[in-house]
Amino acid sequence: MADDGTILIGKSGKPENLLLKLANRHGLVTGATGTGKTVTLQVMAEGFARNGVPVFAADIKGDLSGIVAPGDGKPAFVNRAKELGLKYEPEQFTTVFWDVFGEQGHPVRATISEMGPLLLSRLLDLNDTAEGVLNIAFRIADEQKLLLLDLKDLRAILTFIAENASDLTTKYGNVSTATVGTIQRALLVLENQKGDLFFGEPALDINDLMKTDRDGRGIVNILAADKLMNNPRLYATFLLWLLSELFEQLPEVGDLDKPKLVFFFDEAHLLFNGAPKALLTAVEQVVRLIRSKGVGVYFVTQNPLDVPDTVLAQLGNRVQHALRAFTPRDQKAVRAAAETFRQNPKINTEQAIMQLGVGEALVSMLEGKGSPEMVERALIAPPMAQVGPCTPQERQQAIDSSPEKGKYDTMVDRESAYEVLMKRKGLNADGSAVEASADGGGGILDTIGGWLGGGAPQQRPKTGPGSRGGPLPQSMAEKIITSAARSAATSIGRQVGTAILRGILGSMSGRR
Repeated sequence: MADDGTILIGKSGKPENLLLKLANRHGLVTGATGTGKTVTLQVMAEGFARNGVPVFAADIKGDLSGIVAPGDGKPAFVNRAKELGLKYEPEQFTTVFWDVFGEQGHPVRATISEMGPLLLSRLLDLNDTAEGVLNIAFRIADEQKLLLLDLKDLRAILTFIAENASDLTTKYGNVSTATVGTIQRALLVLENQKGDLFFGEPALDINDLMKTDRDGRGIVNILAADKLMNNPRLYATFLLWLLSELFEQLPEVGDLDKPKLVFFFDEAHLLFNGAPKALLTAVEQVVRLIRSKGVGVYFVTQNPLDVPDTVLAQLGNRVQHALRAFTPRDQKAVRAAAETFRQNPKINTEQAIMQLGVGEALVSMLEGKGSPEMVERALIAPPMAQVGPCTPQERQQAIDSSPEKGKYDTMVDRESAYEVLMKRKGLNADGSAVEASADGGGGILDTIGGWLGGGAPQQRPKTGPGSRGGPLPQSMAEKIITSAARSAATSIGRQVGTAILRGILGSMSGRR
């Protein structure tokens, strides 16, 4: 555990160390269910945090949450520490819990505009025609300075497009009301799965994932993903969105002595299953380039074949737990996994993969010059924090003492596309009629004419925090308003103007 710029992963005939200065070259942890992938993930997370590197990891089964509590000295781990020549010393790590549904951690939100049409199309499983209409909706919102923050904003602009399809077709291309209906139905399905909780404000500030505690150790951010996995497409889209936000917002820093953040993507096959070619190309580009932003990405999945070859080639640090080969397809997978390593003449890699016991793995880390070491059969180091889920009381204590407490916990609903479009119809947000203004207003027909002629109606001044949540205690309100203001600046920066380009994964490039 020496402070020498390395993380001890395990031991073969020699220590198997991950070099912090090469940790931004990404990695892969693979193996069948029950072979120890989660323990390896925890060992790596603890090592990064111990060295002052913040960590973000999805917790699929709840097992990783135990990192918030000190280890309980299980005999298996104590004995393993002795075998490796280590002293077992229980530790706990400062942990911030997050949850898209806001039940087991701080809510995580993004705005519709931040998500962008490409990722939304992936989330809604839209065909090419529907994706085209969704792009038109975003284009109109950009041109008319309509903020797309939550699902009702997107519904409102889609409804507007359907109601005025014949007037908009000339400028934007053919728009079918049936296609709009298809998108609306997909939004309804997402809403029924509680996916609407993800869209809104305050939106997540990625800087809150990149903090250290008072002792200079990296904070471990745990996403509660057990319920999120009931909607695998939302899970994959959310993590992909987060990766794209990191890519777009962080500055170029080149190679650092240690990463600014390490991102663990568990159940990584969900990202690639059924993904269109354009999205796979975008993911490959992000993975390849994000290392220069000081971010390391580690995919965790059952088999290396779950990851496309173009992405697999970017993953330098690798840990392979056991695979079982009962069918010809399984045997092919084992053979493919063995071929991804730099071969060691002393090891039959293919046979070793099938013979590994729990706590053992084949390890190949990048060496000093950035080339992979020959594969070695190693005993994985034991975690020093608790292995397995933390108690509800421990989780709640971490949430109550979190530096993010109060910042994201109450949703803010300010004036955005829904409210603006309702006003243009002469209605309030609740559907009641708006009193006529002194200037009379041109109404919806004038609005359409202005759009097609290139003009843009003036948007009303933004309001403060809206009706969802009522009065707030002053201290909490200040946090929420500050966060909402930052989110507002982001949304405006991403949407104002008629020539804003969208980033690699569909969100705007306004944040740099």
